[in-house]
Amino acid sequence: MNVGGSNRKSRKRRGPMAEINVVPYIDVTFVLLMIFMITAPLVQTGVDVDLPKADTAAVDLKDEPPVIVSIKKDGSFYIDIGDRQDEPVGEDVLYSRVSTVLKNKPQTQIYVRGDHLVEYGKIVTVMAALKAAGAPKVGLMTTPPPEK
Repeated sequence: MNVGGSNRKSRKRRGPMAEINVVPYIDVTFVLLMIFMITAPLVQTGVDVDLPKADTAAVDLKDEPPVIVSIKKDGSFYIDIGDRQDEPVGEDVLYSRVSTVLKNKPQTQIYVRGDHLVEYGKIVTVMAALKAAGAPKVGLMTTPPPEK
């Protein structure tokens, strides 16, 4: 005999719960947000390039000839420094010559002239080497489009 009442009332079954527990999802989202916030500044790399704002703007040479690095379509490098015109150089020689020029004359302007068939990665590599050599700004030389 059961004195306290029937056992059936105290063992009432619950119905299925139709709510989604979102707390674990919020925790995972927060952790991912923190990871991305920490790693985003580390992943960003690039070369600062100061391009002219207008196509017809003349370049002020500041009474000094600029250093012009040319890249031919076969990927070979040439450098114009002062009286030496179109002198073939390698990447390591390019770095040392530009750093020497910038140590003597830090305001020397640096320009990159690349053939339109040169791979983009080759031009970026040269620009990164010039920035590593101490060039504060690197300009890109172009030719104006033909007038119609």
